[in-house]
Amino acid sequence: QVQWKESGGGSVQSGGAQRLSCRASGSTIAYTDGSYSLGRFRQAPGKGREGGAGSGRDGTTVYADSVKGRFTISRDVAKATSYLEMKSLKPEDTGLYLCAARGTPLKTLEVRLYNSWGQGTQVTVSS
Repeated sequence: QVQWKESGGGSVQSGGAQRLSCRASGSTIAYTDGSYSLGRFRQAPGKGREGGAGSGRDGTTVYADSVKGRFTISRDVAKATSYLEMKSLKPEDTGLYLCAARGTPLKTLEVRLYNSWGQGTQVTVSS
C-alpha cells in the first residue's frame, strides 16, 4: 500500500506563493513508473473536496477555473513526488490541500475517481 508524505503549506499573505510537495512511499511500484494520474484538491472548512489540478500520465494537465493560470501541477517520477506551485494566492484559496492518485493514466478533477489520498497540508491565505 502506498503512503503519501505531504509538505509545504502554511500561512501566506494574499498575492503570495506556495509550493506543495507530495512524496509516495511504501509499495510505490504502481506510482513510480509514471503509469498513474495525479490530483490536488482543496477542502475548505465545512465543505467537501473540490478539484484544483489534475495531471495525466502523458503529462497533460487540467485545472479548475478558479486556479487556472495561477496553479501548476507537476511530477518527478524518479523521486515519486508531485508538486503544486501556487502563485497570486487569494483568501478563498485557504483550505486543506490533499494530493491524490489513481492507477489509470487519464487526468481528471473528479474527486470520486481517486483511490489513494494523502493526509493533506494546510494553506492559509490572509488578506
